[in-house]
Amino acid sequence: MNRFSLFDKVIIITGASSGLGKACAIECAVMGAKLVLLGRDVDRLNETLAEINKLPESSASDSLIYSVDLLNDLDELANIIDDAVSKLGKVDGFIHAAGVEKTLPVSSLKSSDYETIFKVNTVSGFELAKIASKKKYVSDKASFVFISSITAVIGRVGVVAYAASKGALVSGSKSMALELAAKNIRVNCICPGTILTPMMVKYLESISEEEQEKRKEGFPLGLGETVDVANAAIFLLSDASKWITGQNLVVDGGYTAR
Repeated sequence: MNRFSLFDKVIIITGASSGLGKACAIECAVMGAKLVLLGRDVDRLNETLAEINKLPESSASDSLIYSVDLLNDLDELANIIDDAVSKLGKVDGFIHAAGVEKTLPVSSLKSSDYETIFKVNTVSGFELAKIASKKKYVSDKASFVFISSITAVIGRVGVVAYAASKGALVSGSKSMALELAAKNIRVNCICPGTILTPMMVKYLESISEEEQEKRKEGFPLGLGETVDVANAAIFLLSDASKWITGQNLVVDGGYTAR
């Protein structure tokens, strides 16, 4: 028996149109999950689904996509989950991978910047957890995974709002884990270091080699790949982690070990 299998499990993934969310979707499909993919851009969601459809191991024919703006359309989440459950069955877990970042010194941040970043990075994830944890929607022994960041546990210049929103995921998920344990729902965070998403690759290509090296320094195992985070998420969603809750799994190539 493969304890890491997600076969026939219904997994919701936010931010599934790109980056970490897309990687998580593809790798969860490889492990046999039925997917509910959320993102703003329906065309890019279809691209994710098309890649999944090419995987012989996946349950892609049972997967669904929904276009939703987590900044402005949080009220749509309840309808989405209700529709998905009616079609695929109860929710076995989710990955909240959607996120936005704004790099600015604290002196330049506006209150609206904090509100936007917190609403997408934190509030939408907690709202999803509130809805998905309802008895009529959640299966027995479900697992919720929030994608945070190492900026939740270390300092970095220029990301005060982003770091605060990711830190809130870590602290909030601990309290949520205690509260939802009575329903056999596990709640955990993953804190990735610098990951080579398409956006990060594009950024690295735009700066000098010296600046690239400065960005890479401190990571003993080098910069991470999206699959590294996806595999950690699969572990936390699977039965292999059935006695783990309220934890923050740092996936950073050794950066915070210094």
